[in-house]
Amino acid sequence: MDPPFNETYKTLLYKQIKNTENSVPQTPFSFHVTAVVEEVELPLIDVSRLINGAEKEREKCKQDIASASREWGFFQVINHGISMDALEKMRQEQIRVFREPFDKKSKSEKFSTGSYRWGTPSATCLRQLSWSEAFHVPMTDISDNKDFTTLSSTMENFASESEALAYSLAEVLAEKSGRKSSFFKKTCVRNTCYLRMNRYPPCPKPSEVYGLMPHTDSDFLTILYQDQVGGLQLIKDNRWIAVKPNPRALIINIGDLFQAWSNGMYKSVEHRVMTNPTVERFSTAYFLCPSYDAVIECSGDCPAYRNFSFGEFRQQVQEDVKKLGYKVGLPRFINDIY
Repeated sequence: MDPPFNETYKTLLYKQIKNTENSVPQTPFSFHVTAVVEEVELPLIDVSRLINGAEKEREKCKQDIASASREWGFFQVINHGISMDALEKMRQEQIRVFREPFDKKSKSEKFSTGSYRWGTPSATCLRQLSWSEAFHVPMTDISDNKDFTTLSSTMENFASESEALAYSLAEVLAEKSGRKSSFFKKTCVRNTCYLRMNRYPPCPKPSEVYGLMPHTDSDFLTILYQDQVGGLQLIKDNRWIAVKPNPRALIINIGDLFQAWSNGMYKSVEHRVMTNPTVERFSTAYFLCPSYDAVIECSGDCPAYRNFSFGEFRQQVQEDVKKLGYKVGLPRFINDIY
């Protein structure tokens, strides 16, 4: 069932023992596995107020969403429109898919070629290794999936509800930043967004290896449904904090594109997933992305970032990961004119 982590990265594990600190490839400061000071609850927002609340309640909800996006880059939502039954079905179907033998998963024809991924092929040291496996599924693959009807219908339900929630949140954030809220339904259409089903197997070296190495998301915003195992951490006030799981909530985080589009008003925050020595962890994420030719135009009289297409951004990320072993992201697109 598990990918062959130990066999594939045996040499890497051995090299890590032999390496001195000076010989380990350079990585960002945030990649160093450090003790977390505390476990916290993210800002919790009842988004049913956007639909059912009086005018003052709707406005307060919008302000809460914008405030959390500015100060945290992360928040939780409850009464989000996706039933607990639908979420539990998503988790069960996900578990069933990941329980298949590795050879079957790696050659699966359920989704597009290359959808199944595991480990970090570009890793040159343990700090660049992600101890996880995933199905990276374009939204168009979900409706076309004829192999597992239960899986397909469950994913379709989760994806459709997540899509509606994403549009709603993005429109609020656009309004509060003074931009046109119609941008997202025109630019982030179904064939440009995707789901990612994640599994984090138990890891024999949890103090040395990440489940998912530190990164920011290369999208507008992400909606995450996770189990109660825990492991998600993010940077707040220049230190790592652990996110306390909430069984009723979905986690929302701002992506790089929203930070650039809002001229830094909303924060795309670095986050990571820690491994567990005995317990596996599951999560499913929806990513709100534009088409590759969509241009991200930074707002304001003094834009912090130059204009760039999503395709250009993705290409730069891929080049950096291949060359450096990690993503650089938005700093590559800082506007030098101002």
